[in-house]
Amino acid sequence: MSAREDVFASIRRSLGVTGNELPRRQVVADRIERAPKGLIPGRGQVEGDERIALFRREAELALATVAEVETAADVPRAVADFLRNHNLPAAIRMGEDLRLRTMPWEETALAVSRGRSDGGDINAVSHAFAGVAESGTLVMVSGPENPSTLNFLPDNHIVVVAAKDLVGDYEEALRKVRATYGRGQMPRTVNFITGPSRSGDIEQTLLLGAHGPRRLHVIVVRG
Repeated sequence: MSAREDVFASIRRSLGVTGNELPRRQVVADRIERAPKGLIPGRGQVEGDERIALFRREAELALATVAEVETAADVPRAVADFLRNHNLPAAIRMGEDLRLRTMPWEETALAVSRGRSDGGDINAVSHAFAGVAESGTLVMVSGPENPSTLNFLPDNHIVVVAAKDLVGDYEEALRKVRATYGRGQMPRTVNFITGPSRSGDIEQTLLLGAHGPRRLHVIVVRG
């Protein structure tokens, strides 16, 4: 028994409880549910096309580029177009995300490899868990579906996000994570990504790719 467990066990013995009593647990759950909510900026409280437009505007202000496609089947072509327009190799690495796997990559000339990056990949494709409209931020959860190494090691990161997964604010994004995974099942890490990696630490000169990808391209799937 750890010191923490020993302290809690002593408290329970003093109170004559076990900690598993349903009424006591319900009281705690109700108190957490009724906890005052923090202030949330009104900027992100929009819906539909207005939310997509806000997400795009904020992402571009953060130096990301954004494309919109109608369906998931349009994503491979959009990825190929981005790579070609930037004169980048027609090769990508992605994880095991089923949403990405079912896309028609065979209709492009892209060479697709899968699994986490060892640092030798130029281009990576991931699928975001969600996007935050108020700041143009991508919410990435770790796991074999979308390895966290793809968020940081390749020079160019292409992230697919479904329009239905765009939320207004950070609080809503975190509620979505908790509701999806639940207690004891949370991902090891949740990364919030806003724009490409950059730093102005040296002589106040903006340097892209300082700590991660120098390009971040977001593909929003509307349908």
